[in-house]
Amino acid sequence: MTAEAGLPDTLRDLPTWTPGPAGLADLELLLAGVYRPLTGFLGPYDTAMVIAGGRLADGTPWPVPVTLPVPKELTAHERLVLQDPEGVPLAVLSVTEAWQDPTTQGWRLAGPLEALRAPAHGPFHRLRRRPDEIERPDGPVLAVATREPLHRKQLGQLRQVAERLGAHVLVLPLLGGGHDEALVRALLAVRKELPDAARVIPVPLPPREDAGRDLLLRAHVAAAYGATHLLGDAEAEGSPIPVAVPEPWGYDADVEVWRPVARIDPDHVQAELTPEQLGELLDRGDPVPDWFTPPAVAAELAVARPPKSSRGVAVFLTGLSGSGKSTVARGLADALVERGGRTVTLLDGDVVRRLLSAGLTFSRADRDLNIRRIGYVAAEVVRHGGVAICAPIAPYAATRAEVRRMVQATGDFLLVHVATPLEECERRDRKGLYAKARAGLIPEFTGVSDPYEVPDDADLTLDTSALSPDEAAGLVLDLLVAGGWVRAE
Repeated sequence: MTAEAGLPDTLRDLPTWTPGPAGLADLELLLAGVYRPLTGFLGPYDTAMVIAGGRLADGTPWPVPVTLPVPKELTAHERLVLQDPEGVPLAVLSVTEAWQDPTTQGWRLAGPLEALRAPAHGPFHRLRRRPDEIERPDGPVLAVATREPLHRKQLGQLRQVAERLGAHVLVLPLLGGGHDEALVRALLAVRKELPDAARVIPVPLPPREDAGRDLLLRAHVAAAYGATHLLGDAEAEGSPIPVAVPEPWGYDADVEVWRPVARIDPDHVQAELTPEQLGELLDRGDPVPDWFTPPAVAAELAVARPPKSSRGVAVFLTGLSGSGKSTVARGLADALVERGGRTVTLLDGDVVRRLLSAGLTFSRADRDLNIRRIGYVAAEVVRHGGVAICAPIAPYAATRAEVRRMVQATGDFLLVHVATPLEECERRDRKGLYAKARAGLIPEFTGVSDPYEVPDDADLTLDTSALSPDEAAGLVLDLLVAGGWVRAE
């Protein structure tokens, strides 16, 4: 694809690429100067040095690799236009290196960036600011860079540390961990409980797997926005700014206030709710207690995680052609409609192919695109509290994982492996597809000339050669009932 609208004539013939969510976040932070000293995406040597020792090749401390994954066909180009999901050009990458990641075998491009326009996608964009757009206050600035709301304990600790430092407060909601809108609203809701002139600036920064490096990256981001200290749970060696670790706080059940544990009679210390306890309350639809979090935050938590009985869920059935996925999916949809209480959408593989994915071939790239389209629609159904039942072959684990992430950003996801043996699938072959594949008439046919990657993360495994259609659909329904997504009869 080549760049066209909104570009100078000299750039209109360049190829374009829309990075994934993490790549778009990195791109926005690179263009905004948040990732300084980085001016573009890293090459293999810098990446290896960062992974090995937390430093760029020139010795500059930097905690995480910032790389740009691309399809192999884009590695032959010297320049590339990077665009947002709506096709708006954001920057031109001048390619200095095309390299293959030794751990994933995926291809990467490295090089400096030339900004074309400021990104305008993503939630609460009106609140976002470049570091050079904000006024720097005199004196210390304490930042809290968080992917979670601030409950009463964290609010008390933040006020205590800010008072001790004599610091202004900067709240940086980190977007990209799911339920971004609710996170920002929850943090805006408690501004009145923060020191005067506290600022809230959302930053697109998906979490990294390594917690220590994630903390260092948050410190770099906070420092770019003028923070002199970062509120954190542990000190971080190599941090560009000091990490201020608050003293332990607890809820004093005697006088019903949060305060430092050192000031509470040990018999009266009540710990905060664990994430598991909080999740159980929300799953049941029970109120979150006022002693734990302000009511405005509790309301946003309930929006982000509604009760399971009304929360959207995708049931994703995967298996070989002829395994019985469509039959089980239809039986499950019928059972749910008969029970009532839930909106049900059936995304059957063959039907989707004729409508949503008409024109796609059966190449690996197009098969992956077909599954992504199903995942996108399922995520939208789930976002609005519906039940999405999907029944594609979906042979590749990486694509199934991508769909799981898409759906779990808005609700819940259940993977059902319809593990009917290949021999039985071939015996049932009503369309003669297996026979054609055996004869070489259908290339890249799953189970014959192309692999099926058996799921190791299935929530339920079915073999329809040993189950009737009603029994198989009943087992999936039982899973939904046991999990609380569907009411028991």
